[in-house]
Amino acid sequence: MTQTAFLNPPRAVVSTHIGTIAGERFLVLDSWRGICALLVALFHFPTGSTISQSAFIGSSYLFVDFFFVLSGFVIASSYGNRLSQPEEVARFALVRFGRIYPLHLLMLAAFAGFELLRLVLPQLHGTGAAPFTGGFDLKSLLANLLLLQGVGFEDQLTWNAPSWSISAEFFAYLLFAGVVFVAGARAWVWFVGAAVTAPLFLLGFSADHMDVSFDFGFIRCLYGFSLGALLAWFQHDSIAGARQALAKDGPSLAWTLAEIVMVAVIVLFVSLAGDNDFGIAAPLVFALALFLFAHEGGWISALLRTPFMLMLGALSYSIYMVHIFVQARMINVAGLVERKLGLGLIDDFVLRGQPATGFGAGWTGAVAIVVMLLATIAASWITWRFVEMPAMAWFRRLSKRI
Repeated sequence: MTQTAFLNPPRAVVSTHIGTIAGERFLVLDSWRGICALLVALFHFPTGSTISQSAFIGSSYLFVDFFFVLSGFVIASSYGNRLSQPEEVARFALVRFGRIYPLHLLMLAAFAGFELLRLVLPQLHGTGAAPFTGGFDLKSLLANLLLLQGVGFEDQLTWNAPSWSISAEFFAYLLFAGVVFVAGARAWVWFVGAAVTAPLFLLGFSADHMDVSFDFGFIRCLYGFSLGALLAWFQHDSIAGARQALAKDGPSLAWTLAEIVMVAVIVLFVSLAGDNDFGIAAPLVFALALFLFAHEGGWISALLRTPFMLMLGALSYSIYMVHIFVQARMINVAGLVERKLGLGLIDDFVLRGQPATGFGAGWTGAVAIVVMLLATIAASWITWRFVEMPAMAWFRRLSKRI
């Protein structure tokens, strides 16, 4: 299929889904999404263990940029030729809203419910701020309800802190749809502009390198999203064709070596670049990784296509959205046990140069990490099965009425 045909197919095939939709789903990339979600969860979990204190986990906030690049790739692959009419844009916006908002709303309700519980039970106050203050005030709750927490309306992370990225991503969806609707086959020019100017903006104005969220989160998102969209724009067909050819012969040694090298590059890059301006290159590194693993040519890809890894990929959005709540409640429970039994579960320590309170070093922190990951995956399965899946189905049915 030529680039023109990809962007402007004959009317008879406009409804045909391409790439990730019609049997061409990039399963390995889904599994990577699950891995990245767990790494972000590890980054947020305060322990004094060697794992939490490592340079790699300490910079794993960068894996949020993998989400942005992959989203741009998937959205452009799936919708690059389906946004030529106003009703198609409306359907797209509705489906994307239905993909992210129901679980976001549920988690907001969970956090708000816990704040109400803190009002009723003073023993839950701890040494932190009073209920419904700081990042849990009612003004910030309204911003979160309107998905404005990641586009410059807040001056700190609020409520379900990681949700800043879905706020930024939702507006990136809308911008993508608007650009493709207006510019058509020349939309790629806009994505090139965003992919070039966004990192320059971050280099010039970010005091925290790539670690921006409530302030410049939309710029960060647009950067990765645009790179992913460009990759789909110009390489989707060649990747899909090459992957079909590779699938006939099974995993090869050459592709396996390339995948091993790519994993090593990611680990080294994240470990070294999280606290300096080199981190701004993260979307470029992840775009290269996405290009490589989209071919699914090596044994690492074969491992990532196993049922457990694919399930992690399916749960990735839930993992990302529920992990902070799970972690916070684990610390609350451990704090209550600490006051009653004095088991030494909770401790104060320095984590990444900042004072933190959480599970201590040694076996305590290591066991807490395992429990946290298992609890997060279990909670994520529940929200995926009973919130994400039904909501997506309902919004897709609703979109078909447009």
